[in-house]
Amino acid sequence: MIKFIKRKYWAFRKKLGWWLMFRVVFPRTYAKAVSKKKTVNPKKTVFIEMRFTEITDSFRLVYERMKAEGYEVHEHYLQNTLPGKKAFIERCNKMLEDLADARFAFLNDSCNVVSCVKLRKETEIFQLWHACGAFKKFGMSTAELKFGENRKTLEKYPNYGNLKYVTVSSPEIVWAYEEAMNLKHKDHQVLPLGISRTDIFYDQAFLDASREKVYSVFPKAEGKKIILYAPTYRGRVANAQSPDELDLEQMKKALGSEYVFLAKHHPFVKEPPVIPESCRDFAMDVTKYLQIEELIAVSDICISDYSSVIYEYSLFERPMIFFAYDIEDYNDWRGFYYNFDELTPGPVFTKTEEVIDYITNISERFDQAEVHAFREKFMSACDGHATDRIMDLVHGKK
Repeated sequence: MIKFIKRKYWAFRKKLGWWLMFRVVFPRTYAKAVSKKKTVNPKKTVFIEMRFTEITDSFRLVYERMKAEGYEVHEHYLQNTLPGKKAFIERCNKMLEDLADARFAFLNDSCNVVSCVKLRKETEIFQLWHACGAFKKFGMSTAELKFGENRKTLEKYPNYGNLKYVTVSSPEIVWAYEEAMNLKHKDHQVLPLGISRTDIFYDQAFLDASREKVYSVFPKAEGKKIILYAPTYRGRVANAQSPDELDLEQMKKALGSEYVFLAKHHPFVKEPPVIPESCRDFAMDVTKYLQIEELIAVSDICISDYSSVIYEYSLFERPMIFFAYDIEDYNDWRGFYYNFDELTPGPVFTKTEEVIDYITNISERFDQAEVHAFREKFMSACDGHATDRIMDLVHGKK
């Protein structure tokens, strides 16, 4: 009985806290700042990073263009996954005060803080989502799934309110973002203009520099083919874990004379699996040393599972392998926008032996036409000019 009462008490405290933040504190902060700042600064632009402490790749090219064109660029790092509610509220209030006279704002993730205010009509918010394509479900699409919140809560405290434009990687997936962000029949536009950060894959100088950087981090890669292992995380953000099911010793024995293995774990994962000592001349965890776009640019094969990295990787039309040993559990946990087996442009395996066998015989088994069709369907707007089209919107050209 006492435990039941305690659970009810803390649940009530949580509900009250959310109501106060999103219905009272944040809306009042913004409204008060708007009343003081009578006019909007036509050159002021605010970039809002929800989780990280630097401008990430989703923003970088647009951020640099805005600065180069003379816009007054401001940055805010809300760090919503850190402990300390008081400090988080202070960061949010400072951002909202700054946003009050901004002409433009850019997001790359869900943001219930911006969603809860009565936004002044002169301000336009762009959502440059951090992922390409539409793979695992998010937002309203996860309502009532194990991964998501209940629909009533998502509607009461929306994550995607006040958006003017959402940019996606192809016309095929507009429907998925309208569903996930609850934008159907609303005055928002989900536009297949491409994903800004993919423009770098059409820059030869970047491709060359990426290869040199990979060799400097892991010299044993020079002269060998590179296997990129880029899985998504398991569980919730606060305790995200990375899979550790591939047998690296077995892979080294079979493939080590021709390949190296570079692991890039999801940034939410705080303690990734450790590479065995016996495999460190074959494999390396490069999460802290190399960006995912650098690895995409140089890798010969990508092994993933449910990560959206496959969309960017398809731009190079190279082999992909899907190591999905827990597919049934993951589907129950989060779900997919498309049938997994029909979506994946490469073989799906559950055992290391299967992965090794495919790589050993890859010249006969790889179907480039399958990857090309996937690219055309899900990445057709990512042609190296996505940033140009986004900037056209900024300039009022539609």
